[in-house]
Amino acid sequence: MPESPEVQALADHLRERSAGRAVARVEVAAFQALKTFDPPPTALHGRTVTDVTRHGKFLDLDADGLHLVLHLARAGWIRRQESMPATPPKPGRGPLALRLLLDDGSGWQVTEQGTTKRLAAYVVRDPAEVPGIARLGPDPLADGFSRDDLAAVAAGRGVRLKGLLTDQSLLAGVGNAYSDEVLHTARLSPYAIAAKLDDEQLDRLYEALRSVLRDALERARGLAAGELKAEKKAGLRVHGRAGEPCPVCGDTVRQVVFAESSLQYCPTCQTRGRVLADRRLSRLLK
Repeated sequence: MPESPEVQALADHLRERSAGRAVARVEVAAFQALKTFDPPPTALHGRTVTDVTRHGKFLDLDADGLHLVLHLARAGWIRRQESMPATPPKPGRGPLALRLLLDDGSGWQVTEQGTTKRLAAYVVRDPAEVPGIARLGPDPLADGFSRDDLAAVAAGRGVRLKGLLTDQSLLAGVGNAYSDEVLHTARLSPYAIAAKLDDEQLDRLYEALRSVLRDALERARGLAAGELKAEKKAGLRVHGRAGEPCPVCGDTVRQVVFAESSLQYCPTCQTRGRVLADRRLSRLLK
């Protein structure tokens, strides 16, 4: 799933190449992806793209005050093309969800791999009309995000750090991959309880959160959409690397597998050598 660094890089890339162009038409191929009906997608036709921004993991195209908001979910992606197909797409089970065509012949292809379609598109007058945006917590990539902001999020919450980092209503934009990277950098267990962090642990978490996301954003800046996934994977130290040596201490990176996701961590760096049981709702092995 693209997280805030990749979505921000996508927004920058698409803004640079789309701002100032008029929307020729919007073609919906996967109607289940469209979550709104008023205004219809045709209301975007003829409007000029004025900006492309990000809200957490949501991408927001502003066309003269009307917004096309996209959430790419786990397997969605956007590619900009200099030349778009002349024939409208046929609705079906293929990966294409939506096309946005601009007046110079270029456009966006919004696709999602797999049989389970979770990608979502909204046409709204205000991004806050999108429920997922309305409930977003503070964004750790924002310039003003402070240690006190993180402390306020963690205070009194009896949730594990993995859950704290990935709950979009608490912190916007962090997903499964970067939460693993943040916790490894901070040398904290994914099962540590947020409310029980001491000042020194909270300092480490804050610094890791900011540095991991900023470093990922810097690596992603300037890359074309097709290069972002490979760059993200190459920059990860523990996520997706179960069985490989930890780049810090050399211990074997372990994982815990859940129903629809997994986490990776280093026992030496994060859990004082203890191994987490690899089952849902597991606890530290004694």
